[in-house]
Amino acid sequence: MVELPRTSRDDLSITKATNEDVPIIQSMVDAAYTKYIDRIGKRPAPMDEDYHQAIHTHTVLILRETAKNRLVGAIVLELDTSSDSVKIDNLVVHPAAQGHGYGRVLMNGAEDLARSQNYRALTLYTNVKMYENLGVYSKMGFYETERKHEDGFDRVYFRKNLY
Repeated sequence: MVELPRTSRDDLSITKATNEDVPIIQSMVDAAYTKYIDRIGKRPAPMDEDYHQAIHTHTVLILRETAKNRLVGAIVLELDTSSDSVKIDNLVVHPAAQGHGYGRVLMNGAEDLARSQNYRALTLYTNVKMYENLGVYSKMGFYETERKHEDGFDRVYFRKNLY
């Protein structure tokens, strides 16, 4: 059983996503990633993810503003016991909610969850053409491990050691 991380902010809560959350998650992903379609030349991979399936095969956490009961972000985590790291498949904050530290809250939640399960690191990748993310992840303590062309995308891989 995965213990859910707590936020350090009273106005936010992190919970596991349910099937009822999927349409809102998909809407958030579409709103956040649409701006990259022209830059990449096609839809970013998170836009085509099956989030109904993901909530059953991954750990999908949602971030909610408690006063408004409004879902503002989500993070999709892959906990693989054969690896020393938790893989972040997607981190998304609705564009209207960006700039309030919500991505950091979700990332801190992922770190807490990883530590509670004795994982040594977090890993993720982003598209090389989503250049804004390269700086964001570096500021969060991630370092680049490799770049490669995969599934039709040019990706930059990152790792953050937790211990």
